[in-house]
Amino acid sequence: MTETDVKRVQVDGLTVAYRESGAGPPVLLLHGWPTSSLLWRDVMVSIARANRVVAIDLPGFGASDKPLDVRYNFAFFGRVLDLFLAKLGVTELGLAVHDLGGPIGLHWLLHGPRRATKLALLNTLVYPEFSDAVKEFIRACAAPDASERVTSPSGLEEILRDGLADRASLPPETLAALLEPFSTPDSRRALAAAGIGVERRGFIAIAQKLPSLRVPVRIIYGERDRLLPDVATTMARVKADLPQAEVTALPDRGHFIQLEAPAQVGDLLGRFFAE
Repeated sequence: MTETDVKRVQVDGLTVAYRESGAGPPVLLLHGWPTSSLLWRDVMVSIARANRVVAIDLPGFGASDKPLDVRYNFAFFGRVLDLFLAKLGVTELGLAVHDLGGPIGLHWLLHGPRRATKLALLNTLVYPEFSDAVKEFIRACAAPDASERVTSPSGLEEILRDGLADRASLPPETLAALLEPFSTPDSRRALAAAGIGVERRGFIAIAQKLPSLRVPVRIIYGERDRLLPDVATTMARVKADLPQAEVTALPDRGHFIQLEAPAQVGDLLGRFFAE
């Protein structure tokens, strides 16, 4: 087993999978939809030079359990994060978030003890004013027939390719690894539920509380994001709310910048968390 192989821990009756590498001040990485800790695997190498870096598979994703009898809301994900970090003995930590992991991580951070020492935001949702693309995604996941299409292997492949500036650049082995956790109808139903369970009122609360954050903030995003086409507007608003944020826009990258530019993203995050 290598350092970044998948490990597992029991959390509140659920198996939660994660990858871990390095030693030093802890850093937690949160993925989004429909990915997993695999998204961060090649980015972790640089962060692990000075930090203990942990990338979780959120419930409903990756190698973690995918229950159908829970609400995938902010309270559920927050409880899982609290118990998961307690199992790992982590108190204070740096936090990096992407896509759906953005609101999950921000809500958790802003509604509990201020445990994060640093925050990094990649291409992510933050505010309650959703783009038309996000609204269309929510409608698709909420409708049984449409959700079957969007979570099917071909539907997920289309989303993953659309998340890259160059749709043809997704290696077959990476695509297969990202699709593998959703090989059963139940796993795909859980994926759809996990995509739309976080409540809009939670986004409103994030928008209200975000300006109170007083930790160093790093923003890194790909400008050619088809999945979150308003990402530049979102990050400009974050910069206005958090003037301490340092911003790097990657002009030739899309939504999944960890796959497109792992060395560059890893270097930027590694220096940020090591400072």
